[in-house]
Amino acid sequence: MEHQLDLAPHLEAGQLDVERVAGIAMVAAAHSDGYAATGHLLGLLAALRAPTKAGERFWSDLWRSSGTAYLLPLNIKAPVLRSLAGEGTALARQVLSAVDEMTLPQRVAAGEVIGQALVESDHLPDLKTQVIGELWLRDIELTAWRVLHADRRSDDPGWAEGLPRCLYERLSVGSFELDGSRAGHAAPVPDDACSD
Repeated sequence: MEHQLDLAPHLEAGQLDVERVAGIAMVAAAHSDGYAATGHLLGLLAALRAPTKAGERFWSDLWRSSGTAYLLPLNIKAPVLRSLAGEGTALARQVLSAVDEMTLPQRVAAGEVIGQALVESDHLPDLKTQVIGELWLRDIELTAWRVLHADRRSDDPGWAEGLPRCLYERLSVGSFELDGSRAGHAAPVPDDACSD
């Protein structure tokens, strides 16, 4: 945020003007999808068996059934640690590579293994293990895509720089006057006001 909005790290909240507060809100909102998706990705992985002696059979069965080692604890440890620090793209790419590498029969078999583990740990006896496993695979695949999609926007160096000014131009400063005389009335702004 310091770079995108030219904010000094020691700047006090009382020194922020409306434009900078709007800029902070826009950058935070833009990155929130990526952070939320990364958190969900970690949550899905955490629902699986822990990589301990007791979970060895699960991980061995998952490797054998899926035909991919991409999801094994040893191979995802570094991306998981980076994800815990807020950088989920490496983990998302690895998850998508794992899913992409599976053939349809391998995906079905992996879904069965994952579903069985989830049924045992979450006590969902009335649901079919293959269905639960397939839902988990779909969810982790879509979530990984969301992480990458959210990150794509932040790769564009000009992306966030135009947002605060654009937002400011789209809103009438008068509509937020403290005396309330024009509260709630937005000034008409042409649709192309934000196209530079």
